[in-house]
Amino acid sequence: MRGARVHNLKNIDVDLPRNALVVFTGISGSGKSSLAFGTLFAESQRRYLDSVSPYARRLIDQVGEPDVDAIDGLPPAVALQQQRGAPSTRSSVGSVTTISNGLRMLYSRAGEYPSGQQILYADAFSPNTPEGACPRCHGIGRVFDVTEKLLVPDDTKTIRERAIAAWPPAWGGQNLRDILVSLGHDIDTPWKDLPKESRDWILFTDETPVEPVYAGFNPDETRIARARNLTPSYMGTFSSAQRYVLHSFATTQSHRTKKRVSQFMRISECPDCEGKKLKRESLSVKFAGLDIGELSQLTLSDLAARLRDAASAKPHAGDLHPEKAIVAQRIASDILARVEALTNLGLGYLSLERSTPTLSPGELQRLRLATQIRSQLFGVIYVLDEPSAGLHPADTQALLRALDELKGAGNSLFVVEHDDNVIRHADWIVDIGPDAGTHGGEVVYNGPLDGLREVKASHTGRYLFSPDVATDHTPRHPIGWLKLAGITRNNLNGLDVELPLGILTTVTGVSGSGKSSLVSQALVELVGEALGQQKPVEAPSGETELLERDLETATGGRIVDGMAHIRRLVTVDQKPIGRTPRSNLATYTGLFDHVRKLFAATQMAKARRYSVGRFSFNVAKGRCPNCEGAGFVSVELLFLPSVYTPCPVCQGQRYNAKTLEVTYRDKNIAEVLDLTVDAAHGFFTGEPAVLRALDALLQVGLGYLRLGQPATELSGGEAQRIKLATELQRAQRSDTLYVLDEPTTGLHPADVTLLMAQLNGLVDAGNSVIMVEHNMLVARNSDWVIDVGPGAGKKGGAIVAQGPPMVVAKSKTSRTAPFLFP
Repeated sequence: MRGARVHNLKNIDVDLPRNALVVFTGISGSGKSSLAFGTLFAESQRRYLDSVSPYARRLIDQVGEPDVDAIDGLPPAVALQQQRGAPSTRSSVGSVTTISNGLRMLYSRAGEYPSGQQILYADAFSPNTPEGACPRCHGIGRVFDVTEKLLVPDDTKTIRERAIAAWPPAWGGQNLRDILVSLGHDIDTPWKDLPKESRDWILFTDETPVEPVYAGFNPDETRIARARNLTPSYMGTFSSAQRYVLHSFATTQSHRTKKRVSQFMRISECPDCEGKKLKRESLSVKFAGLDIGELSQLTLSDLAARLRDAASAKPHAGDLHPEKAIVAQRIASDILARVEALTNLGLGYLSLERSTPTLSPGELQRLRLATQIRSQLFGVIYVLDEPSAGLHPADTQALLRALDELKGAGNSLFVVEHDDNVIRHADWIVDIGPDAGTHGGEVVYNGPLDGLREVKASHTGRYLFSPDVATDHTPRHPIGWLKLAGITRNNLNGLDVELPLGILTTVTGVSGSGKSSLVSQALVELVGEALGQQKPVEAPSGETELLERDLETATGGRIVDGMAHIRRLVTVDQKPIGRTPRSNLATYTGLFDHVRKLFAATQMAKARRYSVGRFSFNVAKGRCPNCEGAGFVSVELLFLPSVYTPCPVCQGQRYNAKTLEVTYRDKNIAEVLDLTVDAAHGFFTGEPAVLRALDALLQVGLGYLRLGQPATELSGGEAQRIKLATELQRAQRSDTLYVLDEPTTGLHPADVTLLMAQLNGLVDAGNSVIMVEHNMLVARNSDWVIDVGPGAGKKGGAIVAQGPPMVVAKSKTSRTAPFLFP
């Protein structure tokens, strides 16, 4: 490859071996992904698509043409990235791996049908087709309804006192109450004392009677007015509480109304198909004694055990239908091979019906990897993005075996990776750096692993070949204990656990052992409840989305003791900080508010009477009218991918010309947004409010990001560290519990050290930190380790060992112990 200049790559030349495992390393933001995905994969895809008909090309999601002079000897490439794609509950483990297709064929051709039932085609076993979907829930497995308890939360109130909370709050609710008076209902008796017949009619009737309304009249005056046929104030149409809620949710354009009425709706399992999503006829067909819904609910390990008999069965001499046995054997053995490819990658605890949005990025990538191993291609480049993400070191061994299998079949593997086990396993290392952003983008080293030892500029070399300098960490002692009892969630069954407070705790365990169920779900919910913190609920945008919200698994259990040490809960997860390019680093951290104030305070801005709002690219008066502040416009090319080009009016600067005339320290607002956090730190000297936010971002290793970097370009790990930085810049209070879920995802060991320093700072300030983590550098430098397991799924869900790292390392039953101090 010659002259690569994608993103921060500095015109680099590099030669790579084929049929080898090549690992791209370097600190976060150094340019690894720009080289592997932005250049090599992008060019391979471009060349392949040149051979595809222009019409077909339109249907393929294409990456742009990379900025590179020449690449020679580049085979076709397959990218296995971590992004999730559109999360839909209709996408599942079965559909991603295509195993569900095989199962449908198996049930159609070799299933045991009830006597007299016609043979069903494979489509009848899919919840996504009219032939298969349960008519009641449309193949989603869930329905929503409203109940009296939801509609009337406090039944001691009267209707006049707004007992029916689901009705509209303002005039709309008053109107419905007035109509009830006209209909002769008692609105001044507590709800619970009204006759059941009246309560049911008011809440659930589909009737919509039109009645005269006498505004301002009391019930007696209304009765007299009706008897005398007096002219009413207006005619009002009645709507029951259920009808109002369902109709409003389906038709309103108002986000607020949708959010308000969705709280009165309950999602429950569909009673017709019992959550199995299919028609009754389809569920009456059995294989190995189970219907297809029951088979899809088995873990992959259990499914493999069920299929082994069928896969090895031979037709009997006296069979009436020997062809059926042959078909069953052929299809079952094909499915079994696919399932075993997944269980070999440590995914045996998943079930086929598990929906894709509930999987971690690492799990999703391994599903795709297993599918590729089965495809038996050769002569291909596989480009992988941190396949070890979310993997326990014990599971990483299975991953390395899978990569070796792909390489052994005659393929090349280009892997972007931080995990030292994967790096040590590589045939060839490309170290990009030396640092991040503008200080990176160069090839620090290119060659076999041992040669990296001599490269002084390499952060990777330092961590691979120097002994772990931080192992002299002396664990702190807990100041108290948070005691949880009877925790039930996913694979946790009545678990009792004591979590130390006032120190740094790491919860470890193999993938699927129950770590996140304990920490990110049960702990967060119970502590949040005890503190009276409401979980923020995003309003669903439509009926389908409401139905597709996963049935929230209820958390069982309680807090027994320890809340005296916790006054506040902060959860730092990997969810995106925004869904559109308009949300960015500067807006999320609050930094942009201070920057806009500085611009509004300049002499020119004051003379022109520009307010703070003028410097927002989301406000009409300041932004470029052509691209409406987006900075780019989309050009539709019929047979080629849509091209996003910088807006021709503002040249990608997002603002109109008048706004850009205002400068602060010789830079306009667009130029400031283009600064990296590193550069901005030097630029804003003497501005404590701005520097506080920038310092926090630098402390978590994000100095390479641009202030205006869109949220859509950030990885899950970056989003999590931005949230952490936003929290760090707040005035520190003690007695806060910080809960983090794999904060080192996507982090180079050099950056992990930075992150640990921040987390230790939070503990030193009198707070508690509990995090789920697979990174052994983090675990061995924690004060306390809680190991969950011993295995995944049903084989997990117990506390195997806990104590200071040195104590856990001596455990004979913990699968984490051998990796703590290797």
